[in-house]
Amino acid sequence: MAAVQKVAIAGAGAAGLAAGIQLAKAGVTVDLFEAQPQLSALGSGISLQGNALRAFDTLGAWDDIKAAGYPFEGLHLRAPGPGAPVVAELPDVKTGGPDYPAAMGMPRPDLARILLEHAQKAGVTVHFGSKVTGLDQTDAGVDVQVNDAPAGTYDLLIGADGLNSSVRDLIGIETKPEPTGMGIWRTFVSRPAEVVRSELYYGGPVYIAGYTPTGEDSMYAFLVEKAQDRVGVSDEEATGIMLDESRAYQGPWESIRADLEAGAHANYTWFTKHIVEEPWNRGRVVIIGDAAHSCPPTIAQGAAQGLEDALVLTELVLAADQLDQGVWDAFHARRLPRATAVVEASVQLGQWQLEGNRDADAGGLIFGIAQQMAQPA
Repeated sequence: MAAVQKVAIAGAGAAGLAAGIQLAKAGVTVDLFEAQPQLSALGSGISLQGNALRAFDTLGAWDDIKAAGYPFEGLHLRAPGPGAPVVAELPDVKTGGPDYPAAMGMPRPDLARILLEHAQKAGVTVHFGSKVTGLDQTDAGVDVQVNDAPAGTYDLLIGADGLNSSVRDLIGIETKPEPTGMGIWRTFVSRPAEVVRSELYYGGPVYIAGYTPTGEDSMYAFLVEKAQDRVGVSDEEATGIMLDESRAYQGPWESIRADLEAGAHANYTWFTKHIVEEPWNRGRVVIIGDAAHSCPPTIAQGAAQGLEDALVLTELVLAADQLDQGVWDAFHARRLPRATAVVEASVQLGQWQLEGNRDADAGGLIFGIAQQMAQPA
């Protein structure tokens, strides 16, 4: 018999839904509690590396995700200024192996919808508008409170509730995300026919300007700048800022600006970093995904690392006949070094930009991490 028969999960992001899918497929009763009233239909795009695509296949969701996204190979670097010339064409490491594209872009809401559908099909009971607000552990289980009311007793509570995790706070882990000094503007726009892969522009008025195709008719574009206080900026002002900061970039940016002028929404967030270096569990409660680690999206591994957390955790839990220290030691041995390497590399790439370090071997760092990620978690 598996070590768990009834599991609670906090958070309906990729990591939480992936854990729910794997557990429910194995016959475990799963209650997933999501604080938001529903999955958001808003959002820009997401870049997914091959190891994330391999994870989706393990979940049984790859065919649906492949149909909803835009697979591509390679990365182009362009220069700012007239004509936006391509200055480098970089091959991607197939981190998922030869059976998957090197990378894929897709709309975030579509990814969330597909994973939710697969979780519900597997048998996960999803409770929206339900925040985990308390817990009490015994030797036999975890008494979970949701919205300040008893929700049940579970063999395991998985905190996959994001950067500002309430579960992380409830188990006394004090590590929290810290700003890295960079902020990012994002917008979701139409895809010009010439955009068939991710392209990045280095130099000019911002650190990085770029875009990734997310579908036959869509892509998301972004500008990475020095982190600023953008609280209270109106939608109109946000669009104006993104228009102004992008004017040094030509090529497909002409189409992006046309969409912004026609009403495409711009949103802003800061980059954060953190890694919980101590064990991610306290007894029968464990955090995964953004609750345990976060980093700038400079190597597009955030979602992949959360998915790997979920798959490794559920593999070990389902193979064990009791939830003992051996399970946690194996989990941390497989996840902590890998997630730490991704966080440190992602932060280093951003720091080199902040410092204006033109001699740094960014390509070598990216390639080295990609080779690590090509090995199964």
